[in-house]
Amino acid sequence: MTTVTPRWEWRTFGRPGPVADEAFDAAEASAVAESDETYFLTGSGANVKIRDELVDIKLLRETDENGLERWEPVLKRPFPLGAADLATVAEAMGIDAAREVARGADVSYDDFLAIVGRDANARIVPVHKRRIRYTIGGCMAERSEIEAGGHTTVTVAVESTDRPAVVAAVASLGYGDFLNVNYPSGLAWLLSGEPARYAVIDVGTNSIKFHVGSFDADGTPRAVVDRAEVTRLGEGLAAGGAIRPEPLERTIVAIGGMADEAKRLGARAIAAVATEGVRQASNRDEVVARIRERTGVKVQVLSGEEEGRLAYLAVLSGVGLADGPVVEFDTGGGSSQFTFGEGTRVDERFSVPVGAVRFTERFGLDKAVSTATVGEARAAIAADLTRLDERPSPGELVGMGGAITNITAVKHGLATYDPDVVQGTVLDAAELDRQIELYRSRDADGRREIVGLQPKRAEVILAGALVVRTVMDKLGKDRLTVSDRGLRHGLFVERFGAVEGTR
Repeated sequence: MTTVTPRWEWRTFGRPGPVADEAFDAAEASAVAESDETYFLTGSGANVKIRDELVDIKLLRETDENGLERWEPVLKRPFPLGAADLATVAEAMGIDAAREVARGADVSYDDFLAIVGRDANARIVPVHKRRIRYTIGGCMAERSEIEAGGHTTVTVAVESTDRPAVVAAVASLGYGDFLNVNYPSGLAWLLSGEPARYAVIDVGTNSIKFHVGSFDADGTPRAVVDRAEVTRLGEGLAAGGAIRPEPLERTIVAIGGMADEAKRLGARAIAAVATEGVRQASNRDEVVARIRERTGVKVQVLSGEEEGRLAYLAVLSGVGLADGPVVEFDTGGGSSQFTFGEGTRVDERFSVPVGAVRFTERFGLDKAVSTATVGEARAAIAADLTRLDERPSPGELVGMGGAITNITAVKHGLATYDPDVVQGTVLDAAELDRQIELYRSRDADGRREIVGLQPKRAEVILAGALVVRTVMDKLGKDRLTVSDRGLRHGLFVERFGAVEGTR
């Protein structure tokens, strides 16, 4: 067999996004090549196919830290297959051909299909391909339209012996968040007929939020998993300070678990972003690098303005807005984001470092406290929210984030969180005041007994409620509408809706 230099490969299945389409349109294209091939899916992980009457086997030898795969060709033979070659094929595929190998007779194409067909776990998959090749960033890139089992899709691949070049080329095609999916896995997904799934991880100061979802044929997003895990990444983080090892370790463990879950659920991509806690940390670059090293997840640190814009997008896709001026705000552990707009128009966006973690630590709000301490905390929060002073009261105030959704769950007495109940709930000032008193009079252990409150949020819920109540006062509103959809939902729609919307 001719010696072939191993190449590093990356591939995705599904519609290319607009960035990839533009890159391919601008690149010089090869002639279209069409072929009919037969793939064999046996669960062994080997890439086994027949093309041009040749049995072609590649085995996965290595996966690097970027998810790139190095496949090694181990056999390329015409029919009939001799006993030694049949033994090699059977071992790679994990099927039983011992009888034929022992007999030593040559095996024809039809005989080979019969051998594979005896295995209850094997699938013989005829595939029609229409391939076009390009050069992207010095790498070979291939865009293929494929048909298999009555299903059609597009697969995009990038290959080179130069690993960094492959990573750069994949990013230039707009696939920086996408996972590497090889042919056996991609064909199995295509034949399942399941919609493509995507994952988002929002690394907040207090909690890590996780969303996996898909899109209906009309583009409507559908959640598969939507949850949060409190890790208190910003614990002990003062302005300009460093994120500490213990909360970072908790956060890395949570992100790693979420990434593994996303892969088990068949997510094609994982987009991860970080907000105020990481944004202000003096060791932010180290934090991002440690997360990447331990979990393989690439975290993008958002600006406050971008954070607010994505949250507003989530509101538009979830709650729906009445006519007139709207203020949307998202209060988290380290910051609060505000977006002022009307309808789909955004007039102003900004972020302020007003979050539950800092005020909890400053005023000891994780314990039962006096009404005087609550007053002092509210005054300090108000002093940090001066950008809201003297603004006209909006027609509608929409709130989101962990504090608000937990307050809403407590209002409804939700022993099990139900996003459909929370979404669109109206919280008024009287309910905020009731809950502030409820939390003020109890320590964290006492708060954990409150139905609807996430136990890990017990330490910071009082500070979160005070931020929400102060925002209402500043904007002259005695009620707000709750959006269960947050930054992660806005990012999900923007990042992956564009891909699903490509036809």
